[in-house]
Amino acid sequence: MTNSGKPDGLDPVDRRIVQELLADARITNAQLAEKVGVAPSTALLRTRQLTERGVVSGYHAEVNLAAIGRAVQALISVQLNGHNREEIDRFTSRVPALPEVVATYHVSGAVDYLIHLAVADTDALRDWVLDYLTTDPVVGHTETTLIFNRMEGNAGLLAGEG
Repeated sequence: MTNSGKPDGLDPVDRRIVQELLADARITNAQLAEKVGVAPSTALLRTRQLTERGVVSGYHAEVNLAAIGRAVQALISVQLNGHNREEIDRFTSRVPALPEVVATYHVSGAVDYLIHLAVADTDALRDWVLDYLTTDPVVGHTETTLIFNRMEGNAGLLAGEG
């Protein structure tokens, strides 16, 4: 436990600020203060402290990938041939920077990585896998799963909230 009495170290004001920022990261400080019920100077100070502590790690724009010509999304499971540190480092430094990669996850289980990809069409998907994965000697196996629909979860909600 921390001095706030909560295991996450957030008091009720901090928790409310985080919830409001999750709901609308573009909210003005004055609006945030009003919604949380604190003075604007308090809201600003608390938000800065939450950022400095790493609780708030960024503010992001969400882009409609289909609207920018990347209508086909997929998750590609990647199993490596071996686990040589140099090869892993090369793979993990190269793959996230490749075109059309939305995110790369290093995972446990039957596969080593999941790559979230957004491309124009299924031909582009096939070509991307061939060009960037199957030709890589460290890659032993890939499996591509198309994403038909993404449903938002509540990963941003704080425990016991919302």
